[in-house]
Amino acid sequence: MSAESFERAPHAGTSASYAAAGVDIEAGDRAVDLMKQWVKKATRPEVVGGLGGFAGLFDASALKRYERPLLASATDGVGTKVDIARRMGVYDTIGHDLVGMVVDDLVVCGAEPLFMTDYICVGKVYPERVAAIVKGIAEGCVLAGCALVGGETAEHPGLLGADDFDVAGAGTGVVEADRVLGADRIRTGDAVIAMASSGLHSNGYSLVRHVLFDRAGMSLDQRVEELGRTVGEELLEPTKIYSLDCLALTRTTEVHAFSHITGGGLANNLARVIPDHLHATVDRSTWTPGAVFDLVGKAGQVERLELEKTLNMGVGMIAVVPQESVDVALTTLADRGVYAWVSGEIVERGAHTEAVTLTGDHPA
Repeated sequence: MSAESFERAPHAGTSASYAAAGVDIEAGDRAVDLMKQWVKKATRPEVVGGLGGFAGLFDASALKRYERPLLASATDGVGTKVDIARRMGVYDTIGHDLVGMVVDDLVVCGAEPLFMTDYICVGKVYPERVAAIVKGIAEGCVLAGCALVGGETAEHPGLLGADDFDVAGAGTGVVEADRVLGADRIRTGDAVIAMASSGLHSNGYSLVRHVLFDRAGMSLDQRVEELGRTVGEELLEPTKIYSLDCLALTRTTEVHAFSHITGGGLANNLARVIPDHLHATVDRSTWTPGAVFDLVGKAGQVERLELEKTLNMGVGMIAVVPQESVDVALTTLADRGVYAWVSGEIVERGAHTEAVTLTGDHPA
């Protein structure tokens, strides 16, 4: 642009500012003040300092009790489920989903979640809204037994609409080197124990939104008798957080592996912990998926294979344990309020070409 044309620009003579560009620093400061009460609840004795620093501090001397501590790290988001929260105007549950997606990946290897950080990206900072999101994250951390040591709220005007937002998080855990769980521990004859999900969790929402809203023409406030509540209430059901339940299981009995059932469905996620020479068979007849899965399938005429490779179908976590550990495992989970059942077993790979096979049909 020439000097002459610059002088004739529409905003000539008006000084530029961050606020004029759409970023409200004062609103961000107020959001921090509002979220402090919630972050204080999500702590552990090892956390050093408080909110407001450039980095969260965690006292690593607590790891001295380990002979060879391995740090585990995971990061995730909640996908397009944030769109449901935005449309519903409900922001204090989406944080549970974020924590569940992260810490339950950590616990798969047997790691105890220690702390999390979050990242919230918004088109415009509404302090109460941001604080509500952080409230949910903090509450999720309490359920997971980990601390929320810090985070970032970024305002992106012009890139996101004023009501648009996204959330992501990262977590760190620790596990003793000789207690790492995984494929190398699994043996022929092991039992596959399924733990019930609380619903869709935070996966497959692009399919769910397309089916229910675009194809079936449903609305968020539409009550569905089979669900016993509205579509929106069902879709916002928080993700079940299993980390403390899984850790309890490792303390009470022998566990060979866990598998967090997220995007990709039960078969694909369980396959990630099955060794090359073994095979897992999972019997569908051992459980009935929740009504929301049937609703999605029928509303979109979605074939079973497509549903199973997209949604968790009612199973949020798998534990692979020796047969002699089954009774103690089921009792431990039941005592903790987790509905669980034996859904399959581990056999030799033999003629099987896939790591996991789903057999039978769900009860009517």
